Amino acid sequence: QVQLVESGGGLVQAGGSLRLSCAASGSIFEINVMGWYRQAPGKQRELVATITNGGTTNLADSVKGRFTISRTNAKYTVYLQMNSLKPEDTAVYYCTAATLRRGYWGQGTQVTVSS
Repeated sequence: QVQLVESGGGLVQAGGSLRLSCAASGSIFEINVMGWYRQAPGKQRELVATITNGGTTNLADSVKGRFTISRTNAKYTVYLQMNSLKPEDTAVYYCTAATLRRGYWGQGTQVTVSS
C-alpha cells in the first residue's frame, strides 16, 4: 500500500504562484510514476503532469510553460510549481502514484484562482 499526503493549496490571485507538495509513504519502492491530476466543478478529472522514476516529465498542453513538476532526490516527494495561474486552473488537485499493480490517489487539495 502507498499513502499520499498533499499540501500547498489555497487561494491566489490570477497571475500568482503556488507550489503543491505530495509525500508518499508505505510501499514507496514499488512506485514507478507520480503525478498530479485536477478536477474542476462539473468537469472530469484531467491529467496535469507526471514524472517517472527516471525523471521524464509529461505536462498537459494547458499548463506547459506555466507549471513544472519535480521530485526530490529520494524520488518520493513530488512538487507542482504553478506560475502565472489563471481562473481556469481552479480545481481540486490530486496527487497520484502508480505501481505495476495499481494506482493510488491522495485526498486532494483545493486551488482557487481569483480573477
